[in-house]
Amino acid sequence: MKCLITQSIHKDGLTKLRDGGIEPILAPKADAATLAQLVRGCSAVITRDAGFPTTAFSAADQLRIVVVHGVGYDAIDMIAAAEQGVLVANTPGVNARSVAEHAFGLLLALARGIAPADTAERAGIAGFRESRRFTELEGKTALIVGWGAIGQRLGRMLDAFGMQILVYSPNAPDLNGYARCGTLESGLTQADVVSLHSPLRDGTHHLMNAARFAAMKPGALLINAARAGLVDETALADALQSNHLGGAALDVYSTNAPQGPLGDCSNVLFTPHLGATTEEALSRVACCAAEHVLSALSGDIPKTTLNPDVLADAQKALR
Repeated sequence: MKCLITQSIHKDGLTKLRDGGIEPILAPKADAATLAQLVRGCSAVITRDAGFPTTAFSAADQLRIVVVHGVGYDAIDMIAAAEQGVLVANTPGVNARSVAEHAFGLLLALARGIAPADTAERAGIAGFRESRRFTELEGKTALIVGWGAIGQRLGRMLDAFGMQILVYSPNAPDLNGYARCGTLESGLTQADVVSLHSPLRDGTHHLMNAARFAAMKPGALLINAARAGLVDETALADALQSNHLGGAALDVYSTNAPQGPLGDCSNVLFTPHLGATTEEALSRVACCAAEHVLSALSGDIPKTTLNPDVLADAQKALR
């Protein structure tokens, strides 16, 4: 059997597939046409942020499972998966430590102006430390939006730095003793730092919009290491250019955002989706994804399957 790898994954995951008798097929690029061509004859797919489009599902002739190398599955056509009887699973929590550490690093870099300070020093520009205000984290209030594995880890890190932690996550049953905000707005009005860790779905698209930026405290900082679609980037640029917000650090953003209005803001820090790219996290996620493939192809349903009813419906159809 074969497994299509839409984007490169850690060698440990490839080794696990081969040891399990599965041949990895490495896509040279992840566009829809290439995936539709290569998926023929493949029983499984492991994909990253390229997702898996409708045309690729339509071209599949043996596909049984698509595994997301990570948490977010908004780039997977779940309707097409259901129509084709294909399981879809993800790997939540496996890269949580790395993403939380990166979000913390973004916050510290933003609060202390680390990136522009380095740029100024390299350019021989004097007076940077007198050019802006810097702030400590201790004693400040952080609002964590989304209390999954990443949000929880970040909350504990910030708590250890002496920050007060607020949580907005309506579906989280247990906040481990941290304070819950009844509404997002109530948290925004109190927070010096807002860090986004919510999945992207219909109800969270542009979760942070003009009205919610206006509700934030003057000078507050925004961190987004989750999904670009959570933020209305035009509204964010307006809030930054008006100096209402103190800054933003973004690990996810729309294509070419650093070359647009957000890039013109000196108080924005961009990183190219680095949150889960540590060697440790890449190995863990690739191995977990490979295990899901092996499990599904042996007839089991991986624990993190997002549409387990697909298999049950297929079995009913065969009776």
